Amino acid sequence: MRTKHEIGTRERIVRATSRLMQRQGYEATGLKQISQEAQATLGSVYHFFPGGKTELTIEAIRHGDREFADILRATLERVEDPAEAVIACADELARDLRDSGWLDGCPITTTALESAGRVPDIQRAAEQAFANWRGLVSDRLRRSGFPEDLASDLAHTVINTLEGAEMCAQVSQSETPLRLAGRHLARLINSYR
Repeated sequence: MRTKHEIGTRERIVRATSRLMQRQGYEATGLKQISQEAQATLGSVYHFFPGGKTELTIEAIRHGDREFADILRATLERVEDPAEAVIACADELARDLRDSGWLDGCPITTTALESAGRVPDIQRAAEQAFANWRGLVSDRLRRSGFPEDLASDLAHTVINTLEGAEMCAQVSQSETPLRLAGRHLARLINSYR
């Protein structure tokens, strides 16, 4: 794993923004705080992101999208049965959330909710992330023999349920909502076989 200084300045800024917005949202995260967290000058932030906070937020959402997509993809590929893969994914999310001290939930939800209806570019970036995640689940279900329309519907349900369960787990500081969601999603998937 590379240290903070081995990662380029632009990437440090994006990662810091993603982490800060994940923990405190769009409104509470300022560019000065981002530059301090990234150990970069404010001038560097503006150099890489001349569109300011909105442009940087969109890139941070894309970063969060890639991070979660990597976790989701790895779990869906590692576990042969798609229902069991959803359980494994929920369990991994629960462990990661617990290990972060209940701070690092979905890297997109807080920012997306805060900016919904007010900053359309951010809202579109968040929806693209959710669509990407649904696509990964849908693809996995189709490869397991589910028809396309059913795979798509189930993928919506899986992502929506995991998102809600992650928020509940974070608020209650308990792994239970995610672990229950995973088990019940697996039952739902199995009921359509």
